[in-house]
Amino acid sequence: MASPPLQITVDPKQEAIRLDLFLMDRLAKTSRNRLQKAIKSGHVTVNDQIVKPNYKISPGDFIVIQFPKTSQMGDAISGEDIPLDVVYEDKHLLVVNKPSGMVVHPGIGNMEGTLVHALVHYLAQEDLPIMEGNLADRPGLVHRIDKDTSGLLVVAKTADAMTHLAKQFSDHSIDRSYRAIIWGQPDAEEGTINQRIGRHPRNRILYATTNDPDEGKEAITHYSVIEGLYYVSLIECRLETGRTHQIRVHMKSQGHTIFNDHRYGGDKILKGTVFSKYKQFVENCFELCPRQALHAGGLSFIHPISGEKMSFQAPLPGDMNDLLNKWRAYVTYKKSSIDE
Repeated sequence: MASPPLQITVDPKQEAIRLDLFLMDRLAKTSRNRLQKAIKSGHVTVNDQIVKPNYKISPGDFIVIQFPKTSQMGDAISGEDIPLDVVYEDKHLLVVNKPSGMVVHPGIGNMEGTLVHALVHYLAQEDLPIMEGNLADRPGLVHRIDKDTSGLLVVAKTADAMTHLAKQFSDHSIDRSYRAIIWGQPDAEEGTINQRIGRHPRNRILYATTNDPDEGKEAITHYSVIEGLYYVSLIECRLETGRTHQIRVHMKSQGHTIFNDHRYGGDKILKGTVFSKYKQFVENCFELCPRQALHAGGLSFIHPISGEKMSFQAPLPGDMNDLLNKWRAYVTYKKSSIDE
C-alpha cells in the first residue's frame, strides 16, 4: 500500500524556485533523485497538474506528493482479482490484451484497479522485476498504453527478460501497430509523420509537436489508410518511436484528431455538416465508443531467451467495431441518397 498523500500549500512569500529544490528543502530526508523520479512519474502534482522537476513554484501553489513504498514489490502493490485477457504466457513473459478504461499502473487518482494490481494477483507466487529507474509500483512493466487505449502489452516475469525487452524498446526494434478511427481522410493513402513531441507550452497535461530541435523528443509515426468513410477513416499506425500520446498528437497535428479523443478535441464534430440530424448521429457515435478510438492491435518482438520472433494480434474491440459499422451504414445511406 502507498503512504497517505502529503499536501503542501506554498507560502505567500515563497520565492520562485524549482519544484525539486523546494521539496528537497521541505523533505530533508528524501533524496533529490527520488523526488525527481516521483515528479517525472506523476506522483507529484501542482494545482492538480503533472509538471516537470524544473517547474518554478509560485505563492499559493498546492502540491500533492504520493510516494509509493519502494522496498519489495509485494509491499508496494497488493493484488486485486481483476480478469486478465492473457494472449500468451511462458515462464519468462506474458502478453496481455488490455481493455479500454483500465489504467496500466497506479498514480494520482488511480491507486487501485490497475493492470499492475491484476498482474500481482494473477502472478501471486512470482516476484516480478522492476525496471531500473521505475518506482516499485510498476513491476513487470517495460512499456504502457493510455488508460482509454485498448490493446497489447508485454510484461516481463524475470529480470533477464526485462533487460532484453527494455533494450528492444530502446533500440526501436519492437514492432507495434495500432488501429485508429480518425476525423477526416488524409490526402495521401500512406505517409510518415516525423515531428518532435514535448509538453504542451500552456497545458502541462497535454503534449504537442514542435519544430524546435532543442525541445521535446524525436517521434516518428508511419500511417496507412485502411478504409475511408466520408468524414472519418480507419487507419493503421506503426510506431518507430514510443513517445507519450504519440499517435494522438501526431494525428492531431495533421488535422486528423482521433475520434472521440476528449483530451485532444476529438469529442467535437470536426468534419461534416452542422445539420441537426448529422449532429445527433455523431453524438450517438460518441456514446457507442465513449473513448478515443485507438487500439494497440499488433506487437512483435524477439523472445528474450529463445531468440524466436514472437508476433501477436488483437482484433478490434467491440466498441470500435460497432462505431465502424455505424459509419459504414451512414456511408451506404449517403450513397443511396446521391444515386436517387
